Amino acid sequence: MARKIRVLVVDDSAFMRRALAQILEAAGDIEVVGTARDGEEGVAKALELQPDVVTLDVNMPQMDGLTALCHIVDRTRARVVMVSSLTQEGAEVTLEALALGAVDFVAKPGGTVSLGIKNLAEEIVYKVRAAARARVRGRPAARPDATAARQKPAAPAGLPGLEWLAVIGVSTGGPRTLEEVLIRLSPRLPLGVVVVQHMPPHFTLSFAQRLDRVCAVKVEEASEGAKVEAGKVIVARGGYHLHLRESGGGLRCHLSHRPEGTLFKPSVEVTMRSAMEAFSPQRMIGILLTGMGDDGAEAMAELRRRGGFTIAESEETAVVWGMPRAALERGGAEVVVPCYEIPAILERKVKRK
Repeated sequence: MARKIRVLVVDDSAFMRRALAQILEAAGDIEVVGTARDGEEGVAKALELQPDVVTLDVNMPQMDGLTALCHIVDRTRARVVMVSSLTQEGAEVTLEALALGAVDFVAKPGGTVSLGIKNLAEEIVYKVRAAARARVRGRPAARPDATAARQKPAAPAGLPGLEWLAVIGVSTGGPRTLEEVLIRLSPRLPLGVVVVQHMPPHFTLSFAQRLDRVCAVKVEEASEGAKVEAGKVIVARGGYHLHLRESGGGLRCHLSHRPEGTLFKPSVEVTMRSAMEAFSPQRMIGILLTGMGDDGAEAMAELRRRGGFTIAESEETAVVWGMPRAALERGGAEVVVPCYEIPAILERKVKRK
């Protein structure tokens, strides 16, 4: 019999501790080995119990979630899933937690004590299982001042229009990986980029703004009718599918709740397939980065069959090697490389005569 995933639940609400423990224990393959009521106790129990995964509340007394996260990531090999509020403020703190080493997050509706937490049972179990398989990356080293990256240079005279389109799909572990890729992209390439990151509403706006602050390319959240342009990255909006359509001589965004019944909204599969209908597949680059599951794998295979160029992140750097592996297994990955090699590959591809 396989060993159960050992989880420590840290939350200052007794109701939330009990509800999360019940949800996780009911999964069958998860064992809650302990609970803690604040960050300080959470760090102590993480050191004592050495769990596989810690679910960590953001707002707690004594020691807040971000401080506790840093101690847990630095001093144990536990993977951390943050539990945050579904608000703009909650999004900003959660994105900071992901940058500091958390693997994923669950956004609970209703504030600190969420009576609707049991409605998220499937998502919580899914993300804890994904975290248990995740590569432990630890906290990143302090990055040099990003002032140069924040200065958005004007497009030089004579820069070609949108000659190439890259569609990037990513899930668990995505925010840090995307930053590593996009921060190295030049805004002077004839390349437009569309990112589909599995995130709920409210979070994708903060995520796009965070990327825009550190990248030389312009980054914005998708809006209805927004134009895909060279030197710009568009992040799909949480809670909507992002369809790409040719309109008025350009490629534009269309937000929709259709198709219904997809596991994720936004979905990589939906966006990549719409892009193939609106833009020449021979001028498209499909990229699947870290994430659990297979969203986008079939579309990658189709894009490659239609003459597009496809890249999958290798197991070496992927936090969860699920989506990229699915693309490889279905023949949808022409190149499999660590994430840090992707920017140079993109530059060589789009500059080739």
